[in-house]
Amino acid sequence: MAGYNDRPIIIKKVKKAAHAHHGGAWKIAYADFVTAMMAFFLLLWLISMTTPEQKQGLADYFAPPNISPSTSGSGGVMGGTAMDTTGAKMAGSMSEEVKAATPAAQISGQAGAQDNASSANQTVDGAESQAERSAQADLKASQDRAFHSAAASIRQAWQAMPDITEMADNLLIEETPEGLNIQIVDQEGRPMFPEGSKYPFDATRKAIAAIAPILQQLPNQISISGHTAAGGVFSNPRYGPWDLSSDRANVVRSILSEFGLADDRIEAVTGRSTSDPFFPNDPYMAANQRVKITVLYDAPPVPPDMAF
Repeated sequence: MAGYNDRPIIIKKVKKAAHAHHGGAWKIAYADFVTAMMAFFLLLWLISMTTPEQKQGLADYFAPPNISPSTSGSGGVMGGTAMDTTGAKMAGSMSEEVKAATPAAQISGQAGAQDNASSANQTVDGAESQAERSAQADLKASQDRAFHSAAASIRQAWQAMPDITEMADNLLIEETPEGLNIQIVDQEGRPMFPEGSKYPFDATRKAIAAIAPILQQLPNQISISGHTAAGGVFSNPRYGPWDLSSDRANVVRSILSEFGLADDRIEAVTGRSTSDPFFPNDPYMAANQRVKITVLYDAPPVPPDMAF
């Protein structure tokens, strides 16, 4: 046993050799590759965004063509010139004999007169166009102010009437590209006309009568249209939604006329039946049954040269 313990102990240490450092050259190469790809995709995007004419202009800028792209004589050998001064000429050109006989000052004066006349015509046309646009803008602004005032007066007149306070939601006023719209609209459980009747309720009649003097103060023409909701039932087979909508519009016209609106202010009275619903997505809604009074915008002034 003693001999076994006296044996030397050998410890082996293995040193692992580290790989040599490769450096950062690959990073530079990768960065160049990414930059090139970005430039390539940018080029593709620019090519896809340019028109054929722009592509041709770029190509001509970097590589000017050696031949003319046209088929006219200017691209030929003679460069668009002739061997002598005779030959075919454009319509309206002056021959050499006439040029020789005509003083240069006269030719220059004729050209200057033509240019001055053309410039004067353009100036007059531009002034007339500007004046027409200005007149139309002034007319539109004046009518907008009048419509704002009329809408405010109608609302005040309705608010001063306790009989129609509960039906305020049935009376709508809005300005549209067509003009000032005043709509008498049915609400669920609160109709403005008895079922199937062309004559309105007493409160509805008072609301219509209140706006007649205000409309008379405006110089604009007025259009009245009647509308019905889909699904209406009529006991008389010869009387349907077209008749009812027309009759209601005409009754509204007669009420306005009775309380101060002149007959010559009415441009049209029409019945639209169910063809123009207030809610197109639900033609059966009660609000589709209504009478619309439209104060129309005046037509813009007609230029003098267009008037008959």
